[in-house]
Amino acid sequence: MRFSHAFIPTLREEPSDAEVLSHKFMLRSGMIRLHASGVYSYLPLGWRVMRKVEGIIREEMDRIGGQEFLLPSLSRRDLWEKTGRWEEYGDNMFRLKDRRGADLALAPTHEEVFAEIASHEIRSYRDLPQIWYQIQTKFRDEARPRSGVLRGRQFLMKDSYSFDADEEGLKRSYVLHREAYLRIFKRCGLEVVVVRAHSGIMGGSASEEFMVPSEAGEDRLALCCGCEYAANMEVAVSVPVPSEGESRLREKVHTPGMRTIEEVSGFLDRPPSRLMKSLIFIAEEGPVMVLIRGDYEVNEAKLEREVGPFRPAEPGEVERLAKAPVGFVGPVELDGVEILADETIMDQKDLATGANQEDYHWVGLEPGRDFRVDRYVDVRTVKAGDRCTECGGEIEIIPAIEVGHIFQLGTKYSEAIGATYLDTKGRALPLVMGSYGIGMERIVACAIEQYADESGMAWPVSIAPYEVYLLPVNWGDPRTREAAEELYRELSENCEVLLDDRDERAGVKFKDADLLGIPVRVTLGRGLKEGKVEVRRRKDGETWEVPVEGAAEKVREVLEGLWEEVQM
Repeated sequence: MRFSHAFIPTLREEPSDAEVLSHKFMLRSGMIRLHASGVYSYLPLGWRVMRKVEGIIREEMDRIGGQEFLLPSLSRRDLWEKTGRWEEYGDNMFRLKDRRGADLALAPTHEEVFAEIASHEIRSYRDLPQIWYQIQTKFRDEARPRSGVLRGRQFLMKDSYSFDADEEGLKRSYVLHREAYLRIFKRCGLEVVVVRAHSGIMGGSASEEFMVPSEAGEDRLALCCGCEYAANMEVAVSVPVPSEGESRLREKVHTPGMRTIEEVSGFLDRPPSRLMKSLIFIAEEGPVMVLIRGDYEVNEAKLEREVGPFRPAEPGEVERLAKAPVGFVGPVELDGVEILADETIMDQKDLATGANQEDYHWVGLEPGRDFRVDRYVDVRTVKAGDRCTECGGEIEIIPAIEVGHIFQLGTKYSEAIGATYLDTKGRALPLVMGSYGIGMERIVACAIEQYADESGMAWPVSIAPYEVYLLPVNWGDPRTREAAEELYRELSENCEVLLDDRDERAGVKFKDADLLGIPVRVTLGRGLKEGKVEVRRRKDGETWEVPVEGAAEKVREVLEGLWEEVQM
């Protein structure tokens, strides 16, 4: 491709609304343009990268026996009502009506639709197992789209679904997908961490996420420094940092205006670990008080698994239940409220918390002696410095971006939709399903985040828009132009080449070459007088000065090394 014929509208200035590197460089390099909040148009350079990612995914999905579908983006309301997700998705789902008033959704995912097809077409155990997949546009009405394509309202996703006769079959399909995902991300040049994850609205018995460590990530991972334990913060477990007090009689202390952990800690001159947060939530079955050590936070995903859907109590509700305003409530002599205590409270002594009286706190509290606990549960968010439950190593917390998520769904959707098969004894049993997703744009953005420098992108060769950037410094010079054209013809026989044939200043060309991040740059400059050109590897800047006659061979050698890095 000749740069003069290509549509690559690069930008010199940094976009003011770009929050992360990938967003900034995708805009500056002319890969994308904003259409509406959280909605982007892909321009030719960006679409070339996306198509390469698609190709890798298709090859690996086909390798495990996957069969490609294309399902509609519009989805009927009744299917979502059968599984309960018409309401569960809430405002995240785009909803619309057709001209006859029928309710439709722009599908955020396709479990229901695939399950419906299976309910009509899979009859017998002889039809199993099946792996079906698609690469399709999804829609989610994000409240705050941000970080470019990392959190948008319209996005491309590879979603696949396995159908098996039993749990053993599901586990085999799950492992096939897990291994395929590791190959996909390796071939795309990404370094990923596989972590235990929360199944959330998808449901199911188990799930794992494939995460790319990155400062641009919205997720947080708990990683053990001593073993391979890794988990999303929503499900991470740990041994808390010890904090022990001496047993003493409880005492009510005047704490005027002291509501927060920080205020009470300073006023009482005791660390937050010797305080106890007493928080009231409203669950479907009634109010719940959650007790947790003052230096930890409640993990909402863990709490939801214990009490179901919940919300924080309003100030008026708190005062009605505890007879005290927010900041001064506690479990002592509290009636009519279920009390859940995090494991950090178990066997603790000399705890301080609200006394259910404005401007007063208790000190010297012990669970069991001074207040009841109905259940001990793990509802805390793991923090750095905690210890691993598996090896005792120290836990660190890092930011990361989710690029893939796999679920063992079981029979949740097949039972709701009525997708059954006949077993060897003629019994109708529900299909056992798995669901497996990959965010296409997130692979692209993560590759940028992982390898970009201050000058621009540095693509892994497998998903780069072109393999070689051919840069004749002075296109107006006949000798330079002739040498460039000959090298362009030779390289194009087995490489994807972008020839910068613009009559532009050298500085502009070099800046664009660094910005676009094409893996190998060949520069025809001053050295051409001595019959030499410069071959440069973008990722680390290593350069070689070689004769013009040997340039193509050197480029192929460098590319071969880059391809070896992304092979399985």
